[in-house]
This record gives sequence, C-alpha cells and structure tokens, in this order.
Amino acid sequence: MNTAELLADAFGRIQKTVHGAVEGLTPDEIAEQIEPGANSVAWLLWHLARVQDDHVADVAGRDQVWTTEGWEKRFGLPFEAAATGFGHGSEQVAEVRVPDPALLTGYYDAVHEATLDYVRGLSDEDLDRVVDTRWDPPVTLGVRLVSVIDDDIQHAGQAAFVHGVLLRRR
Repeated sequence: MNTAELLADAFGRIQKTVHGAVEGLTPDEIAEQIEPGANSVAWLLWHLARVQDDHVADVAGRDQVWTTEGWEKRFGLPFEAAATGFGHGSEQVAEVRVPDPALLTGYYDAVHEATLDYVRGLSDEDLDRVVDTRWDPPVTLGVRLVSVIDDDIQHAGQAAFVHGVLLRRR
C-alpha cells in the first residue's frame, strides 16, 4: 500500500460512518440536540465536511466544493460562506437543519470525491511539504491530512453515537 492508497482508505472509512449516521433518521431527528448544548447529527456532519473541504482545498490550492458546487446555497444556512463550525455554540448548532438527509451525505460525498482526487496523486515526498507556518513546528501536508482524518473520525463517531441514542428513544 502506498501513501495515496492509505489516505484514500482512511477517508473512505469516514464516508461509510457519515452515511450510517443519518440512515433511518428523519430530518427532525437529525437536527435534534439530545440534551441542551449537545451537537446534532446535522451539525456534526456539516462541520466535519466543512473542515475537510476547507483544509483539503487549502493544501490542494483549489476552491472549496461548498461554494463552487453551490452547496452553500442548497443548505441556506445563516452563516458566512467561510464558516466551518469552529466556535459555534448551541444556537448555531440548532440552525443547521436539512430538509433531507441526502443533502448532508451529498455534500460530504462531493467533498470526499474532491479529497480523493487530491490524495490519489500524492507521494511520500509530498507529505513533508510545509503547508502552515503559523505553528511551531510548522505544519506539514502529512500532519494536516492526519489532523483532518482525526477530526472527521471523531465527529463521525459522535454522530453515530447520537444516531444510536435517537433510535433507542423511539
């Protein structure tokens, strides 16, 4: 297995969890905060897709799927186009509502495809490229991609947990 295959496999596992987290839920359930201050499935999946889209587009030197493919307009959220969910409180979480779970999975799938297009062309040497000098030590491409994978796995797992809670409440 090479670098590109390893990264594609990791991102593919996230995609499966994202799809499973909405399976069988209604739009109201997807937007439900299971207790005050909790993140909803909708917000968790929107956020993880936004972060992946933002971070991978940045290192790939391309525009985000969110704006170039019209997902921002389809979601119609009351946030700035650049919003990824960082710093959102309970009120902003509650504002992430979708009329159909396919909107969340559709956006994630578009981000996933753009991500795979990028990572499939990477070599081991590419991973050492510095992509962010605001940190000490500076962040390399490899570290940034692992960070995105880690963040996405955590949020997808949280969404899967909320999914299970919602199904048990029925």
